[in-house]
Amino acid sequence: MTDAPTLFPAGGGAASRTRDFAASEMFQKLFAEGMDLVEETASYLDGPGRDDSKSLDRAGALSYATESMKLTTRLMQAASWLLAQRAVAEGEMSPDDVLDNKYRLGFDRPTDDLWPEGETPPQILSALVARSRALYARLKRLDDNLYSEEAPETDANPVADQMAMLRGAFSER
Repeated sequence: MTDAPTLFPAGGGAASRTRDFAASEMFQKLFAEGMDLVEETASYLDGPGRDDSKSLDRAGALSYATESMKLTTRLMQAASWLLAQRAVAEGEMSPDDVLDNKYRLGFDRPTDDLWPEGETPPQILSALVARSRALYARLKRLDDNLYSEEAPETDANPVADQMAMLRGAFSER
């Protein structure tokens, strides 16, 4: 049984799923959302974010720097993934090219304990971090579904499986 529902049918393989997804309206919207978030984050970090970081004490400023680096890294990985998919849609890369692990997304390992006790992160930074984590999680689910070579379990019924196990356990006595 899989953890998340499969978004793309297994027929045709990963290259076919990648090509279909990259040409979809869903991808166009996701691409725009991702790039808008990258731009919004860059504008904040280069502008009001500098003032926000200066208003923090030394420990808070260090936490701010760490959080902003993690935020930037997460968004650059997301942007790279989105750009690779767009390159497929525009014929600049073949769907087989993006099957390489260098184009895959790794797990995002967020840490919530960066901020010293009594110090709260700037509200805008917190909102950008939350939005970037949500975007990354969506992209990771898509990445896993697009590049999974396993066929989805369409006939799996976890309730029926459990009932069969219970019947078997009680009928053996």
